[in-house]
Amino acid sequence: MTIRKIDENGLHIVFGQDDHNRLKLLHFSSAPWSGPGEENPWGTEPFFPVQVKATGENMPREIHGTKYSCVSPGYRLELVSFEDSRNDIGRFLTITQADSQTGLAVILHWQFYDGLPIVRCTTELINEGDRPLTVEYVSSFCLTGRDWRDEDLTLHIPFHSWCHEMTWKSFSLADLGMGQTQPEGLRRSSQYIDVSNTGNWSTKKYLPMGALQSRSGSSALFWQIEHNGSWHWEISDHDGYLYLQLSGPTEHQSHWWTTLERGMRFTSVPVSVGAVGSTPGAPAFPDRAGQVLTGYRRRIRRPNADNLDLPVIFNDYMNCLFGDPTAEKEYPMIDRAAQAGCEYYVIDAGWYADGEWWDGVGEWKESRVRFPESLRKVTDYIRSKGMIPGLWLELEVMGINCPLASKLPDSWFFTRHGRRIVDRSRYQLDFSNPEVRAHADSIIARLVKEYGAGYIKMDYNIEPGIGTTGRCESAGEGLLAHNRAYLSWLADTFHRYPDLVIENCSSGGLRMDYAMLSLYPIQSTSDNEDYRRYPVIAANAPMALTPEQAAVWSYPLSGGDLRECAFNLVSAMLLRIHQSGHLADLNEERFDLVREGISYYKSIRCQIRDALPFWPLGLADYEDGWVCLGLHLPQEEDCSHTDDLIALWRCGSEEQTVRLPLGLQPDQDADVRIVFPSGSPQKICCDPETGDVCVTLEEPYSARLLRIRR
Repeated sequence: MTIRKIDENGLHIVFGQDDHNRLKLLHFSSAPWSGPGEENPWGTEPFFPVQVKATGENMPREIHGTKYSCVSPGYRLELVSFEDSRNDIGRFLTITQADSQTGLAVILHWQFYDGLPIVRCTTELINEGDRPLTVEYVSSFCLTGRDWRDEDLTLHIPFHSWCHEMTWKSFSLADLGMGQTQPEGLRRSSQYIDVSNTGNWSTKKYLPMGALQSRSGSSALFWQIEHNGSWHWEISDHDGYLYLQLSGPTEHQSHWWTTLERGMRFTSVPVSVGAVGSTPGAPAFPDRAGQVLTGYRRRIRRPNADNLDLPVIFNDYMNCLFGDPTAEKEYPMIDRAAQAGCEYYVIDAGWYADGEWWDGVGEWKESRVRFPESLRKVTDYIRSKGMIPGLWLELEVMGINCPLASKLPDSWFFTRHGRRIVDRSRYQLDFSNPEVRAHADSIIARLVKEYGAGYIKMDYNIEPGIGTTGRCESAGEGLLAHNRAYLSWLADTFHRYPDLVIENCSSGGLRMDYAMLSLYPIQSTSDNEDYRRYPVIAANAPMALTPEQAAVWSYPLSGGDLRECAFNLVSAMLLRIHQSGHLADLNEERFDLVREGISYYKSIRCQIRDALPFWPLGLADYEDGWVCLGLHLPQEEDCSHTDDLIALWRCGSEEQTVRLPLGLQPDQDADVRIVFPSGSPQKICCDPETGDVCVTLEEPYSARLLRIRR
C-alpha cells in the first residue's frame, strides 16, 4: 500500500492507496500515526474516505441493515487524482475518484484553516456515465478508526429542544447498543448509533454536532454539520472497526434522493471535523474543542459590523409585551431602554395585526389600531432617542387566514400529495420559487424604507416536515432546494443592505446551525421565560456558536428584587445582551443595576468578540447546583498579564461555596475579584496547593461576574 501523510495545523492524516487503486483514509487524529499496527483479517477493506449509495447497485453480502457502510458504488471507487494546493485560507485537497461501472465521478474537497486543527469537507458528484443515476446517500466525511475501541471511547451528544436547549449528554458506545458482541475482527452488526434531523427546524432535537473522546480525556474528535435542513450522522462497525460518517439528507432518514442525468453535478452539505489533545488546564473536550470551533466559526462567518461592535438590543417581547405592542405601551419603554444604554430597540410580534395575529401573518402591513399615528412615528421616536429601530418578521410562512394566501398559486408553497402543507395554521413558502424570493425582497425593502428598520428579528415557528414534491422528484430534494435557495436569498439581502442586522430566531434556537450562522450575525438562544433555567443555556451556548452571536435574554421581573435582576444580567454579560422586561416598572435601585450591567458590558464587549470559552465546571446540566462559564480574553499587546472573565451562577445548590479548578500557580501573581454587581462582598479565597478558587454566594439563585488577572 502506498502511504500519503498530511500533517497540518496539529492534524495528522494518513491516506493509503491499495493494490486495486482504491483510496483509504487510515488515520485522522491529533496524535501522529503509529503505523499500520496489527492487521485485521480483512486488512484495510472498510477504510473508504467517502460512501455513495445509488439505486439498483449491488452491495457486498457482509452489509447488515440500513447503515451506510461499504455501500455501492462507493466501495468500487478508484483514485483518479490527488491534488494538494494552498489558497488564502489554508491548505486545500481535491481528491477525485471514479466508478468505471456507472461512470460516477466523486470529488472530495477538503479545506484546512491555517492555525486551526479542523477541516471543512464536501463531496461533489458528477454523472459522467451514459444513463441517469439516482443517488440515495452521499457522505460529506467518512472515517474508520483503526485505533478506536468501544470500551475506550465516550460519545458526547448535544440534545436540544424548545426552552431546553444545548444539553450535552455523555455515553459509552455500549450504553447506546454498540457494545462488542462478536469475535474481534468479525463485527458486522445491524446496530448503529444515529443522530439525525428531518425537516426545516434543523436543531429541534439535537444540535448538528458531536464528539468522541478517549476515556482518559487526552484526545477528542469533534464535528459539526453545516446545514439548515435535514442531516444525519452515524457510528457503527464494519469488519471489526468502528466508523463515523457525516452527511446531509438521506433517503432512509429524510426522504431525500436525487437523480443525476448525464453531466449533472451534486454537492453535499458542508461538514467540519477537528481533532485535539488536552493541554495543561484545558481538557480536550469541551475546552479545546470549543475553542477550536469558536476560531473556525469566526473564519467561516460573513464579516459584519455587528459582530465587532456587539450593540445592546432591547426587545419588547420576553416577560414584557409578549406580542401585544401598542404605541401607548412602547413610548415609556423606549425612554427607559435609552436611559439604560440600549442601542437597538425591537418591536416584536403583533405590530401588523389589529388583534390575534397567528394565522393571518403574511402581508406585513402595520396595524393602525395599535399605532393610530403610524408605526413610523414610533420608529422615528426610537431614533430620536439615539437607538436604531427593529421589527419582527416571520417571512418564510403565510397564515392560512392571510388574505394573500387564497390569491396565490400552490407553486408558492410546500406541497405533498397534491395539497399545501399546513402546520400550526401556517403554510410554508418555497424559496426555490423566484416569485417567493421577490415577494420577500419587497417586504424587506418596505420595512427598511417605510419604517427605517435597521434590525429585523427573523422568526420561524413551524415544521413542515420532510419537504415538498411541488418542484422536485423527492420531498427531501425539495426541502434541500428550499434550504439552499433561502441561504442564497439571505446572502443577497445582506449584500443589498450591509448595515441591516438580521437576527436568526426559530422559536428561540431551533435553527442554530452554521449554514444559517455563517450569514446571520446574531442568534436567539431560547424562548425560556424562567430566568432560573437560563444559566445552562447561556453557559453552554459557546459550544454551539461564537459568544458574540449568542443572544441571551435579560428580563428583570416587575415584582422581582436585586438578586433576581443581577442573575438575569449575568446570564447575558459574556455573550450578547437581549434586554427586555418592563423597565419602566422597575424601581430606581433595580433600574440602576440594569444600567450598571449594560455599562460594564460595553467596557468588555470589544474583548468578547475575540475571546475563547472554557468551562471550569464542565458543560452545564439542568440538574447542576452551580453553573459556570469562562472566557479567556485576548491578551493586549505589550501586556504582562492575561485576563479571564467568569460568569458564576448558584442555582438550586444547598452548598454556599463552590470550588473552581482554575489552576492558579502558587508563585503566580493573580488577582481574583467580583466585578458585577459592584459592591458585592468579595467572598473569594484561593487554595495555594491546588490553584482552585473558592467563591461563596450565600443565597440560592445568585450570580456574579468575576475577573481573574494572572
